[in-house]
Amino acid sequence: MSGSRQIGKTARNGRDQASDTRFGKTAGNRLDAIYRSISEAIIQHRLRPGARLREDALAEVFGVSRTGIRKVLQRLALEQLITLTPRRGASVTRPSADEAREVFEARLVVECALMEAAATRITEADISELRDMAKREHEALRNREQRIAIKLSASFHARLADISGNRTLAGFVNQLASRSSLILAVYGNAGNLGCESHDHKNLIDLLAAGDGAKAGDFMARHLKSIEASLSIFEEPEETPDLRELFAVDALSSN
Repeated sequence: MSGSRQIGKTARNGRDQASDTRFGKTAGNRLDAIYRSISEAIIQHRLRPGARLREDALAEVFGVSRTGIRKVLQRLALEQLITLTPRRGASVTRPSADEAREVFEARLVVECALMEAAATRITEADISELRDMAKREHEALRNREQRIAIKLSASFHARLADISGNRTLAGFVNQLASRSSLILAVYGNAGNLGCESHDHKNLIDLLAAGDGAKAGDFMARHLKSIEASLSIFEEPEETPDLRELFAVDALSSN
């Protein structure tokens, strides 16, 4: 690379870093706000599966550097909401119908089988913790905080598996719940998680009563209800108008 090109690149990088740090302590808050805007657009289906997310367009819309946008996209990729492909960039993750079906089939087999053990091992402290988790999930849904509700639901199911005492299967459930969160975020219905809002409360009541058999049957109905609520169909690849999509969010993040 020639000296002039190197100087030019260094200058651009310096400007990028300056634009991310000139707001001092608020820089991280701005990136958090951008992360929430994009993740909620995915969960609310304003960004469809397969939609391309161009770094330069997002940087322009939100008024931050591409370096800052890259950090946001990497965070979204860690949560599997987007996919980063070399030389192609970022796009909204598109789980297949087969993957969704396989994940819920596996959950039916494993989670239902763990309810008997969970019912025998559950303590008053566990019950209190689970009730608190279910309450926070319900509040998140009532406040239309779908992203938070999905995470809380996954944590609830992972905690139930932990209570069973089978660490190997609990680890498997944790992975499956994480993959289900992605499927729910992309193909679920905004405003609910595909099941009755009191399902988790009813499940806790059955476990608290020591009725593992009924808890297993209830878990099966619960998971089937969630799977049945999904709207999975192939979306054509698109490059959305990010300026129009995030106009209000961009103003509020500044």
